[in-house]
Amino acid sequence: MFSIRDVFRVGYGPSSSHTIAPFKVAEIFYNRNRYAHNFKVSLYGSLATTGVGHGTLYAIQS
Repeated sequence: MFSIRDVFRVGYGPSSSHTIAPFKVAEIFYNRNRYAHNFKVSLYGSLATTGVGHGTLYAIQS
């Protein structure tokens, strides 16, 4: 279970809202699938249209 403090933090890039959730999801997914060699990520909605400029791609690769 996550607390509200996990959601509202300062993240990577100029827009924390476009980096914190994708970072947390990527981290959780990676931790649950450590033996996979690579992952394919598809972004939708505002993350897809502004993800590059807002640092989403950098956050999920960290």
